[in-house]
Amino acid sequence: MQKVYEELTLAFRRNKGKLSTASYERIVSKYTTLFEDTQTLFLLLQASGYPIEESDKGGYRLLSYDLSYKEQKFCVIDIETNGSKPESSQVIEVGAVMLQNGEIIGKFESFVECTFLPEYISKITGIVPDDLIDAPNRLEVLSKLRVFLDDAVFVAHNANFDYGFLNHSFDRFGLGTIGNQKLCSIELAKRTIKSERYGLAYLNESLELGVEVHHRAYSDALTTTRLLNILFDNLPKYVKSTDDLLRFSISSRRERTEKKSNK
Repeated sequence: MQKVYEELTLAFRRNKGKLSTASYERIVSKYTTLFEDTQTLFLLLQASGYPIEESDKGGYRLLSYDLSYKEQKFCVIDIETNGSKPESSQVIEVGAVMLQNGEIIGKFESFVECTFLPEYISKITGIVPDDLIDAPNRLEVLSKLRVFLDDAVFVAHNANFDYGFLNHSFDRFGLGTIGNQKLCSIELAKRTIKSERYGLAYLNESLELGVEVHHRAYSDALTTTRLLNILFDNLPKYVKSTDDLLRFSISSRRERTEKKSNK
């Protein structure tokens, strides 16, 4: 599914956020199976969090293409795990904050049932086995997180880890892959503020974000949320839409210089 998300996004960008029915079907038909058709895949795209809708005038729209990033919902997520590889490890805690217009409009946090917790993880996080014994199981927590995430932009500090780990976990429990667009706050920070280091703990202290606990899922998600608002305040004026923001966050210095000179 990741390939269809990527190919559709590129096509939407080439066509100013819109695709005709024929163009859409030409792309997604390459990813259908004997048990799916293009309409079924459209429903799967929406269920996965990919921000697509059918246009009233026919064809399809990428909702994030021209939506102001200020109006966009951002789901800021942090996870704690009992190992680094999703194939052999699991999520033990989830924290998430929903941000829109600079305001927190929702939050989600939960421990996850787990029978194996290495001592070094307890030392890093402060989470102990008793915290996890009677916690909700993985399917319950991941299902609730999937609903909470909806079609918001997925944000994390070092997003590739959280996104990849959760993507594997969702797929393993029959919840599909993550189609939500992704924003890494480390990459955005490097393009908007000057700092000696860009680790979350360092930025929390140097920017006086005011969150005391570190290496716990909700507190780290909250720290990232407060950081995100600061980063938004430092965006160049040409970044207006959500799509502008996502492209800016992975842009090269040359691309940013050209953008500034053209404005």
